[in-house]
Amino acid sequence: MAVELPDGPIGVVGAGTMGAGIAQVAAVGGLDVKLFDVAEGAAVAARGRITSYLQRSVARGLLTDAQAGAAVSRIETAGSIEEFDNCFLVIEAVAERLDVKQGLFTKLADICSPDTVFATNTSSLPVTAIAAGVPQQERVVGMHFFNPVPLMRLVEVIAGMNSSEQALAIAREVGSRMDRQSIDASDGPGFLVNRVSRPFLLEAQQLLSEGLADAETIDRVVRLGGGFRMGPFELSDLVGVDVGYDIAKSFYALGHGEPRWRPSGIPAQMIAAGRLGRKSARGYYEYAENGSYRADDPGPQMVESASGAVDVIGETQLAHELRRLAEAAGYAVSAPAGVPREITIDARLVTAGRDIDLSRGPVAVLCAGNSLAAAARGRNIAGFHCLPPLGEARAVEITRGSGTTEETLTITRHFFHAIGKHVIEVGDGPGLVLGRIVCQLINEASFALQEGVGSAEDIDKGVQLGLNYPRGLMAWRDAIGSAQIVSTLDALQREIGGDRYRAASALRRAVLEGR
Repeated sequence: MAVELPDGPIGVVGAGTMGAGIAQVAAVGGLDVKLFDVAEGAAVAARGRITSYLQRSVARGLLTDAQAGAAVSRIETAGSIEEFDNCFLVIEAVAERLDVKQGLFTKLADICSPDTVFATNTSSLPVTAIAAGVPQQERVVGMHFFNPVPLMRLVEVIAGMNSSEQALAIAREVGSRMDRQSIDASDGPGFLVNRVSRPFLLEAQQLLSEGLADAETIDRVVRLGGGFRMGPFELSDLVGVDVGYDIAKSFYALGHGEPRWRPSGIPAQMIAAGRLGRKSARGYYEYAENGSYRADDPGPQMVESASGAVDVIGETQLAHELRRLAEAAGYAVSAPAGVPREITIDARLVTAGRDIDLSRGPVAVLCAGNSLAAAARGRNIAGFHCLPPLGEARAVEITRGSGTTEETLTITRHFFHAIGKHVIEVGDGPGLVLGRIVCQLINEASFALQEGVGSAEDIDKGVQLGLNYPRGLMAWRDAIGSAQIVSTLDALQREIGGDRYRAASALRRAVLEGR
């Protein structure tokens, strides 16, 4: 429900990338803005960058000349924060240090009206801690924008322990005027979106340390198999390996040693070697002068000739999708007994010791409830992994065990090529690469949901609008099924040990209740 905003402008302190982006979307949304930075000339320079950005938007047909000109005219650069005395809201985008943010708000409290709302754009510091010592703590809230602000249409509104509903309502309405979708998050490590995304890189680093695949292969699986725009290691290089490592250590400390958030030792070694990502031209990738660092992803997989019969065992959404694609490719699916099978695709949660019928020919099992090693026990069986919705996936992972022959692996590869999927071979383990990362993402989201950090709707909206995920994590949970997610997590806990993979009670309860 919309609230009436007080008269006056909003203030933005900090004219770097984030502050300038916040000022820009506020002005485009019709709000008057005062922009200040302690660095001399920084606010004026930011206003110039905003002008150039809006002119490019005009050239692309996104704004008219009049709209761009009006937006720039709404941005006033301030010579000091004393000029913020008539602002009804001040958003800070200054250094990510508690003392800096507290000091700024304490000083603003002597300048602004007692009704002025103070919003912090922090991505990692507790809002309650920032508000401590500030007069009228109830007016301090979080407004966490995502980078680049003009493109990411999301803002998290975070309530500290003492934040008033009026202050939160003003923050939400300002976000709406900026044409950002607001989601509510409670005050805790990473709030909602950054928290549920923790496993994206952490689990990829764990896979790398275990040798299941190299960084480039893991990224390719995530892009082609999962539909993500960037893989975790590409993203780490873009953000900065050192920056990501500092965030990981902060999360671990704020979480009091939560095993799911334990940092990897890999970035510490890379930092010592000067491999900081794009900014140093070396990170997980080597960067050419033109910025290139990897080959382009392949186009659609050319469908190979398909004939004969296949069995697809299982009743999950994934199994049904595999049958549909196999039939479309020309296979006779689930043919009568006695008809030779090209391959049997076992898409059940195959548990260790389950009888797998090898009499009908080659078998490939879904590596979810177990690794291939646990399911095959040295027999001639291949492993695969993919996630629904399979129609949107461009690649499937396969793996081999100690008893897998080249012939069985070749037949498995041919089946997935025939249904139009690229095939990426990786090492063995429950969930292989994509399943492991996605199950941990869903698990973290489930922990956040049961702890009241945010709603299921806001989790899905947050990761899609704030992080460009291909789909919401709760929607993905429903497509995969809680049983498969818990089975994969339990298998990881059995094979790797520790509490890193303990399933959220909300997920386990869903399985127990048959949901």
